Amino acid sequence: MKELFPVSPRSYRRRLIGTALAALAAGALMWTAVSGSGSDQGSTANRTSGAVAAVADEAPGYAVENFDYPQADKILAEKNIVLKRGDGHITLADCVTGTGQLEVMARDQSKICFGVKGTSGWLTLELPSVYLIRGNDYATQADLTVGTEEQTYDITKNTWTPVGESADEQAREWTLLELRTAK
Repeated sequence: MKELFPVSPRSYRRRLIGTALAALAAGALMWTAVSGSGSDQGSTANRTSGAVAAVADEAPGYAVENFDYPQADKILAEKNIVLKRGDGHITLADCVTGTGQLEVMARDQSKICFGVKGTSGWLTLELPSVYLIRGNDYATQADLTVGTEEQTYDITKNTWTPVGESADEQAREWTLLELRTAK
């Protein structure tokens, strides 16, 4: 017949008691660490809530994307261009010939350029008196408005497209509101 205990019952009891004591000691150490050195500073709830509050205060905040254009106030002050929101794939850039940028001509501004990256992008802005947009390798659409009238223009790739007042029979001042690109 097979023995119930492969080791003696006395040895088994010693192991069991040793394991229980080790677990008890580990629990006591954990309790001391959580309760804050075990000093008598009020109830346990007060001691642990202080520790939790300190950790929560040090944690970084949540990063929530709101799609606002970064440093838009600075750009408005320096260049008089209102950039509102976008997905980061169409960005204001210094104009450099031959780099595949979108180029915008407005009556009261020098040429304004936008770098485009990714497979698609969008940017909302307010740029008055726009009359020409030069496309790049992307399929591009531009939304312009005058008064209550809105018009969407398909921008021809790699060439200048008349938009706004240059495409308007009445030559009204149109404002560029949005650029959208896709590859």
